[in-house]
Amino acid sequence: METGLVVVEDTPNHAALLSEAAQSARGGDEETTLIVLAFATPEEIGPGVRRLDSIGEIGGVSDSTTDEAAIIDAAETELEQFVRRTLDDPEIDYTPTVRVLSQGYGMGTLNAADEFDCDSIFIAGRKRSPTGKAIFGDWIQRVLLNFDGLVTVSLDEDTETAAQNS
Repeated sequence: METGLVVVEDTPNHAALLSEAAQSARGGDEETTLIVLAFATPEEIGPGVRRLDSIGEIGGVSDSTTDEAAIIDAAETELEQFVRRTLDDPEIDYTPTVRVLSQGYGMGTLNAADEFDCDSIFIAGRKRSPTGKAIFGDWIQRVLLNFDGLVTVSLDEDTETAAQNS
């Protein structure tokens, strides 16, 4: 793995996913960069809306700030702090990135993987029944079917790995 994309939120399950991605990065022979990606919805970027419970007021940006760039910068600062709290190895090369979600999680993840030329993706999701997938769709399934590389999916506390043929 040269470049891995790790899609996270500030939750224990996502912290475990990030730790696993870092372990994979350490285990290879080549130097690996992790792109740690968090999404913000357009509604979260709008005035008066907070991004995740942990962000609140950070970096001088409060919930009344309407400047999208300032809100994204503040979210990236909080994401950086999440990564530092989670990773026990400061030697891991990583880039915290926040993107405004405009096309759904699946397309957003695939677009970011393409943008950063990633060869691996790490994502966390929830288990759904076949009926739930049929009715609501499944962004993880979209990533699995459309990414030409290794995809690691963490469901609840269990981690399953699925490799896609290149």
